[in-house]
Amino acid sequence: MWIKPWTMKEGFLTGGGLVFAGLMLELSVGPVAWDAFRWPVNGVVLAGLLAVIAIIFLLRKRVYALQFIGTNKAAIPALVYAVVLTIIMGLTRQEVNGTWLNNMLSFWPFVLIYVYIAVILGQVVLRQLKTWAAAKFSIFHFPFSILSHLGLFLAMTPAPLGNADMQRLKMITVKGEPEWRALTSQQQIVEMPIAIELKEFIMETYDDGSPRRFASEVQILTQTGKNIQTTVEVNKPVEVDGWKIYQYGYDTQMGAMSQTSILELVSDPWLPLVYTGIYMMLAGAVCMFLFGGRKKIAKSPNRQINSK
Repeated sequence: MWIKPWTMKEGFLTGGGLVFAGLMLELSVGPVAWDAFRWPVNGVVLAGLLAVIAIIFLLRKRVYALQFIGTNKAAIPALVYAVVLTIIMGLTRQEVNGTWLNNMLSFWPFVLIYVYIAVILGQVVLRQLKTWAAAKFSIFHFPFSILSHLGLFLAMTPAPLGNADMQRLKMITVKGEPEWRALTSQQQIVEMPIAIELKEFIMETYDDGSPRRFASEVQILTQTGKNIQTTVEVNKPVEVDGWKIYQYGYDTQMGAMSQTSILELVSDPWLPLVYTGIYMMLAGAVCMFLFGGRKKIAKSPNRQINSK
């Protein structure tokens, strides 16, 4: 073992070493404190991760262990560990303040394995870019798989880093009174960059009186000078200056006569990167399906055409 060339045994040992290191961190410092990764800390961490990926790629020919990271012998065991941990997460109850297996997103072994996979993905992307550069960036030699690998990197990396910047607030609006304050889950008051005035609460009911639809006609004023008249519904949020505004609740005692509407305001500035990654993966899959077969035929030197 550990005799060149390394095989999947070394790959599984590497992944196992990360799991063990994660357990030691979990015991010594506790779970990952994602709240500490607010901007600009998460931006610095992401830049550091990209720098590590670039350094590993540049030094891969000098250090065999770094070269091994970019191979299938390292990737497949890492994926096995990730799948096992993800299955465990699906089989156990996840709680925000849970510990160990009950809060896998903050469980050090889980986080380290996914960081390792991100580093492996980075090596694959850089290697594909180098191959494309050798073809002088010809559109006819574009490696469509790079869309899938880079898309997966974007989909899995910004999400946990941007979690600390995500805000989910409740705003209680009263008819005819502009409101610019919202409440956190800990009932802390936050002054918002937008003000919302409830113009009319709307409720449609079934024959038995139970609510079928409820919504709020509102006026939204922003610091950028926007004045928006719109209707907010439960499944039809309104997006303004990076905030998504959802209909959340109302005065249940007043029912259809409610003069109060409760809105939920959500901001997730890193979400566009995640969506970009998902779209890139879809584009990569479509391109591979449409052009992958043609590329193989074009590369075949012994292709013969038989005609009768």
